[in-house]
Amino acid sequence: MLDLVTAAREHTRARAFAAVAALATAAVVLAGCSTSHPPPITSAELASARTFPYYTLYWAGPSFAHHPVTAADGVEGYKPQSGDSVYYGDCVSGNGVLGAGGCRLPLEITTAIYALRSNVDLGPQRNVVIRGVPAAIFDEGRSIELYTGRLVIDLYSNDPARALAAAAQLRPLNADGSSAAPLPPPVYCPILAGKRPIALYRLMQRLPGRPCQSADLSRAQREALKQGS
Repeated sequence: MLDLVTAAREHTRARAFAAVAALATAAVVLAGCSTSHPPPITSAELASARTFPYYTLYWAGPSFAHHPVTAADGVEGYKPQSGDSVYYGDCVSGNGVLGAGGCRLPLEITTAIYALRSNVDLGPQRNVVIRGVPAAIFDEGRSIELYTGRLVIDLYSNDPARALAAAAQLRPLNADGSSAAPLPPPVYCPILAGKRPIALYRLMQRLPGRPCQSADLSRAQREALKQGS
């Protein structure tokens, strides 16, 4: 299951890089082979994301840290197993369209339906409270996973400070909402690997519907059955 999740995430990133690379390549050709940044996303392309019908998508606005939205999956690019993503900026550098040694966009925001699983596959992580919901900071601070509503929001950046700033600016893309408001609390109990600071533990114990208490009870019952068998 974890391999499928990882593969889905890599597939999502590959689609983003391909889209941004195509835009950048076109810009290079038009500029007479000089390295040039791709243009921001068109209104028509963004409209597909704004009318996404399945659940709330999150973004950090039409631009973030001077990087415009350059691609978005929208309805046509949606993959249920990997979610829907909005991409900021590009990988253009003096070494070529995607730069040398791979490509890491300034910011990628992926929104997906949460699948009940441990987040141990994120690797070394720090569990915290961000925007009023449980969150995990991983990838040496460059990536953040937030648990909200029935969704999970993944932020991928090339800079830890930028990742935190993006979390502070998250707001709905296809619905009303503001970055000033807390995110909706999760309706599930996130399965977090690693330590939970007291503030996070208390928050999870107060989630609406008490899903964490129900999960703890289910685990206790399973353990009792194992010991009695």
